[in-house]
Amino acid sequence: MDLANLEFPILKTDRGWTRDSGPLFVKNQHGIAQVSFKFNGWAKYSDYKKDRKLPEFISKKFCFSNFIPEHDGTHVVLEGGAIDTNGNGTLIATEECLLDEKTQPRNPGFTKQNYEEVFRNYLGVVNVLWLGKGIAGDDTHGHVDDLCRFVNSKTLLLVQEKDFRDENYRALQENRERLQDFKLEDGTKPEAAFLPMPESVFFKGQRLPASYANFYISNAAVLVPTFDDPNDGEALGIIAELIHDRPVIGIHALDLVWGLGTLHCMTREQPSA
Repeated sequence: MDLANLEFPILKTDRGWTRDSGPLFVKNQHGIAQVSFKFNGWAKYSDYKKDRKLPEFISKKFCFSNFIPEHDGTHVVLEGGAIDTNGNGTLIATEECLLDEKTQPRNPGFTKQNYEEVFRNYLGVVNVLWLGKGIAGDDTHGHVDDLCRFVNSKTLLLVQEKDFRDENYRALQENRERLQDFKLEDGTKPEAAFLPMPESVFFKGQRLPASYANFYISNAAVLVPTFDDPNDGEALGIIAELIHDRPVIGIHALDLVWGLGTLHCMTREQPSA
């Protein structure tokens, strides 16, 4: 890599999970704009004031128009890891994350219809697919980027647990059943592929959200978290079969997942104008 092509704007933050505290990007008739949802520390932590400054910092740095998503006059809370889209108007999310009213409520009282209206008005989304629960150990209470991802406009990649004794098994089977009834924005059924789960990873007795679904698609490569696990190679092979136009590269992520996230959580891609 030519390091002369890199620039490092500096902003002090509370954490490194740029996916969640950073803005989302959209294209309109004027080029690139950003949509800045409210970040509240996943409705769990109180130390997020520095993180919340990231969208405004990016907007000023790159002179982007900045839209503030509101519903009934209230700034809507959402993290980037809570949703994934196919770029053609279909979005996936989990009920556990967005509709929770007890554990980590983002927008108390919000219904599916409320979210779908916000997604339509600010992201151009016309079709929302709702999965059930996320994976065990997920500090965010159900982020979809550890669970199910689009690898192209018509193909969903869902994680599956083979061991029926594992606490993920039943929830992931239920999500697989839901996927069978999904329709894309054009009324067609999405193609489905399945990723294995690594063996459960624990740190000081706490289960960590280790998942191959937390991969990041960049311009030049697909970066996939690996965990020194027998399933690492299988997961890399499955993703490589689905994405042919760039190499699929495994990145050791055991150290990262101690922080309760990995590659997708750390990144926020910005589209070109």
